[in-house]
This record gives sequence, C-alpha cells and structure tokens, in this order.
Amino acid sequence: MADRVTVIGWDGSPLTAAARAALGAATLVAGAAHHLELPEVPAGAERIRLGSAALAARRVAGHRGTAVVVADGDPGFFGVVRTLRAPEFGLEVEVVPAVSSVAAAFARAGMPWDDAHVVVAHPRTLRRAVNVCRAHTKVAVLTSPGAGPAELGLLLEGVHRTFVICEELGTTREQVSVVTSDKAADHTWRDPNVVIVIGGQAATASGGWIAGRAPAAGPRGWTLPADAYGGDLGEGEREPLRVSQLARLGPVPGDLVWDIGCGSGAFATEAARAGAAVIAVDSDPRACARTDSTARRYGVQLQIVHGAAPQALEDLPEPDVVRVGGGGAAVVLAVADRRPQRIVTHAATRDAAERIGRELSEHGYRVECALLQSVELDTRAWTETERSVAFLLSGVLPTRAP
Repeated sequence: MADRVTVIGWDGSPLTAAARAALGAATLVAGAAHHLELPEVPAGAERIRLGSAALAARRVAGHRGTAVVVADGDPGFFGVVRTLRAPEFGLEVEVVPAVSSVAAAFARAGMPWDDAHVVVAHPRTLRRAVNVCRAHTKVAVLTSPGAGPAELGLLLEGVHRTFVICEELGTTREQVSVVTSDKAADHTWRDPNVVIVIGGQAATASGGWIAGRAPAAGPRGWTLPADAYGGDLGEGEREPLRVSQLARLGPVPGDLVWDIGCGSGAFATEAARAGAAVIAVDSDPRACARTDSTARRYGVQLQIVHGAAPQALEDLPEPDVVRVGGGGAAVVLAVADRRPQRIVTHAATRDAAERIGRELSEHGYRVECALLQSVELDTRAWTETERSVAFLLSGVLPTRAP
C-alpha cells in the first residue's frame, strides 16, 4: 500500500532534476493525457488518466509501489494536493511545484496579479464565479467543461468586461486571445483554459499590501452615516434600518444582491463593499445617477437598472438576497416568485407589515418582523434631532442552502 506520493507540477518547461528523478522511479503515474505522454514516464509504469482526483487518490493509496501524480501548474493552488492530503487516504505528499496556470496567464498578458481575485468555475459554481466577476475589476477564472469563456460571457449579459483567454498554456497549441465578454460565446474554446476578466470602475491602488481586493475604501464601518451619501436620505435609507437590513441579508463574495428602490445608493454601495455583486434598480433617473456617483466615490462595481419594479426585474439574473426599498407588497411578491434565499423590506404601519409578512409566509418564507425605533440626539445640547420608526421584515427560504 502506498503511503507516499510525489506530485509534480508541469507548466510546459523542462522538468527539474527532482521531477525527473521522481518520474524515473515511478511504478504508477497519474495525470492528464499530455502528462502521460511525457518521455520521462517509465515505459513499464502503470498509467492512470486523471479525471476524478478522489478516484485517483484511492488508486494511488492502494498501489504497491512508487506513485507519482502530474498536474498542470502549481498543484497546491486549487489543485490535486488538497485531495491527496485528505486524512481518508493516509498519504504523505511531496510536491515539486511549477508556475501556476494563473501566474502564467497573467505573465502572457503582461499584467500584475497581486490585486486579482481567483475563482474556480464548475457548472455548479459558475453563477457564483460570474458574480465575483461582476463585483471586481480583475478576476482570474479557472474554467472547466461546461463553465468556460462562452458560459461566462453569456451570464455577464449587461455588464461589459474584457476577456483575456489563455488556452492550453505550456503546450505547442497555446493561444492567447482578447475578446469582449459579449463576443465570447461566438467562439469555440479549447480546454484547459484560464480567463482573465477585467473591466469596470477601477478603484484607487491599494499600495500592494494584501492579495486580492484591498479593504473597502472610505470611512470605516459596515454602514455609513447619511452625510457620507450627501445627506437627505429617504425614510427607508436611515442608517439604523440599513444596518439591520445588511445584517439580515449578510451579503458575501459570490452573492448577487438586488437593491430595489436604491435611492441614494447607500445600501447598494454597502453591499458591494462587503464583496457581493449588486444590481441597483430605481424608477427615478435622478436616483440612478446619484447611485452611480456614490459607487464611483467608494470605488465599487454596481450594475444600475433604470426602470419600475416589478417589470424591470423580469430579465435580471437570479438573486441570492434582495432588499426591497420601495414598491410595497406587489414588488415583494414578485421578488418572492424568484426564490432568493433572503428578502428584507420595511413597512411604515403594522397593517402593511402584516400584509407583507402573510404573503411571504404563503410563499414558503420564514418571516421575522421587528419594530425599529431610533432617536438621534445632538450631543452638544442632548436634544432630539431626528426620530424614525419602521417595521423591519425579513424572509428566509428554509429549503435553500446558503
């Protein structure tokens, strides 16, 4: 029974002495077809076409001899090493790394990538990978069959991005192409490939102290006071209500948030600062312009849709969580028909809150309602300056996993 496996990264360059020595002693080699054709693979070694990493790990663990796994790029970066190290296989893993396919792709593009997000797209995770591309200005996507450049482009409808598509890196068939996201579906792309997705409003450089997106620019806080958005916010945008709505929705990277009745853009901006993709909807063109200005000020990516709900919602991609800031019960019900995991809204009266709550319950949501009352004081004289009262409603769909 094998208790040790050597994992060799391959990036198309000549193998290192350590990699050649490990392959030369192997009695079992697992890898993709082009790895198994390497001249360093011993003629007498058992060869396994690497498809399912878990199945390969079981074969390796049960092998009596010396096992080697060959994988593209750095096998410790979204690679096979994680599976091989699972306790159930009992394997000790030695890694001979190579340049990761992501690093190679950015090198071909001549771009830095310490500020990039990296996601893996499988058919089951494609929608969340697309949402990361909506929310950020530079994303590397490790694709798979059924979740490639064409599918990314189709799901990014309404959001302009540029794709740098790197096919079969490190092979004689390597090709790098640059297309706009709306044209990606017009081509057939070879696997494996890496897609660099760039575009959107570029934020101020972070200084390069942390990989990926730097912490949100601007004042510290999950929500910001009214003066951060130019003051004069509507009743449904007061900070105590916003912070409660944000807490109940809990937007995270990979989510798509709808903010219906976006007003000043305060909530949409705060959801985007949390890393989620956001579509902000409003029937008032002045609200849309104000929301765009707010997003630019804080360096976040928003898709802004001018139109009246619920009609304006019909062609939007499926949301994970939704804030209904305006439109009443009719809009809440239209949203519930799309089955997001969570919905928040508010009502001015108990009767209105009860009506919305009953409708959400009938749609299968678990409903909570709280009466929020806040009083702001001028601390110079400790006198009341503003009072607000609202019923906060939240609905959670129990049957949908987070």
